[in-house]
Amino acid sequence: MNDLDSVQFSAVIIVGLLVFFYGGTFYISTRIGKKQENADGYMTAGNKIGFGISAASMTATWIWASSMYASAASGYTYGISGPIHYGLWGALMILFIYPFGKRIRSVAPKAHTLAEVMHARHGRSSQLMLAGSNVVGSVISLMSNFIAGGVLIAMLSPFTFIQGVIAVAGGVLLYSLWSGFRASVLTDFVQVMAMLGAVAIIVPVIFFAAGFPAVFESGAANLTPQQGNFFSSDAFLGQGAPYIAAVLAYAIGNQTIAQRLFAVREDLIKPTFITATIGYGAMVIGVGMLGVLALYLGFEPTDGDINNLIPEMAATYLPAILLAVFFIMIIGALSSTADSDLAALSSIMMADVYGQNIAGKGKANPKTMLLVGRITMVVATAAAVAFASLQLNILDLLVFVGALWGALVFPVLASFYWDKVTNKAFTTAVVAALALFLPVRFGWIPMSGGIGLIVDILSVIGIGVVLGLMAFGFFGIRVGKIVGVVAALVSAPFVIGFLHDYATLSASLVAYAVSTVVCWAMSVGQTERFDFALIRQRTGDFDDDDPRRDPTPEPAKEA
Repeated sequence: MNDLDSVQFSAVIIVGLLVFFYGGTFYISTRIGKKQENADGYMTAGNKIGFGISAASMTATWIWASSMYASAASGYTYGISGPIHYGLWGALMILFIYPFGKRIRSVAPKAHTLAEVMHARHGRSSQLMLAGSNVVGSVISLMSNFIAGGVLIAMLSPFTFIQGVIAVAGGVLLYSLWSGFRASVLTDFVQVMAMLGAVAIIVPVIFFAAGFPAVFESGAANLTPQQGNFFSSDAFLGQGAPYIAAVLAYAIGNQTIAQRLFAVREDLIKPTFITATIGYGAMVIGVGMLGVLALYLGFEPTDGDINNLIPEMAATYLPAILLAVFFIMIIGALSSTADSDLAALSSIMMADVYGQNIAGKGKANPKTMLLVGRITMVVATAAAVAFASLQLNILDLLVFVGALWGALVFPVLASFYWDKVTNKAFTTAVVAALALFLPVRFGWIPMSGGIGLIVDILSVIGIGVVLGLMAFGFFGIRVGKIVGVVAALVSAPFVIGFLHDYATLSASLVAYAVSTVVCWAMSVGQTERFDFALIRQRTGDFDDDDPRRDPTPEPAKEA
């Protein structure tokens, strides 16, 4: 049912909208710029951002164009429960960050990256492993946002996909380059307010223009029984369960989230994350319902590319003025996350690569750090533009990166709570988890017979780990252990024998299980204990001499 005329803008209007948006964000960036920029401010804005800015920034960072597109793709693929499985679990994962975040800030109040804290806790290999995973994840995130922007511009204007990608990439780089993280968080506030207003108007207009509510009766035949079932097992196993595992990993391993955790005032962590939870859930589920509407309508995206779904729905059912609002909404959503990725990548290169491993903590030159950060932004933007030309599936990218980070979740969290975890245990656990994750995820080994059974058993352990960690964050170690064991035992009879058929879900759970089992087994017998007070001494500002900082930041050798 793609027989309606689509609105398309002229090149002049598209250029005008882009100049309006990126010109405005660039103006904000110049207003907060400093003649003598501060390296620590460039990375974490002084660790004292207030509630309004921090809550808006967390919401905007978590809500990106890719999440809107992917939520709609989930609705289009899995039916009426698809957006719920995408938006609800994503929202709850924001909530699950704050109890762990409070612990992380208490032991490292002035850190810049999680990898920097891992250097203070363990040493170089653990630090670079976490930093490397974030570099990969942030470049993929940049790429997916640029894909979303390129698709949107190509759909609504005479410009090509690549021209759209370059325009968006250049606009984001323009306002992010000078002030780094401070530019990201302050423009986030404006962007999230615009997005909330736009969604509240645009989604209902598209629904009523498409014939709501009558279309949900006339188009019911377009749905399979699973798509029409709110409690669809296909939706849960194909979208909900993998996303629960993936976004927990995003929450713990993603530097864009950690950067905001280190930037917000420590006493405002809880209200910040609760507010972001509500804002994210409402917006992403609302936009995702457009995918469900498209399914009922029998709407077919051009060339079968599901990335085209949202722009085409908007172009078909919105009048020109609201289509311009929609355009700004999507550009704002993708830019709010793209600038966060640039800020995260620059912080990793500044603090973890140059500050810790090249110059050394006590010898790093803040001016050189700023240069490294800005060069990183330029190089990362160029790389993401090059990769965006591949036009990969956004939903697959998001789940893959989240599952990949699942190998890091337990070793990272255990390192903040358990004084027996060693560098060797951390590194070995992550490498072992990745070694099994990749062949399971990409089907490099046959899943029949005994191998499939082993994968299912590991997946059961992974279920216990994921749910146990969630319970542990809010209720402590005793409740976490009970929930983990009960979850594994209860799920075992239902999933052993078939879960290996769902490669995305089983690979993610295997990563959780293997990293947890290996890390625990290699740490439990250790007699040497780590003093967490050392982390505070070994992390801190680069610009100012901090008397608390240990002048010899290399951690003591661990068994």
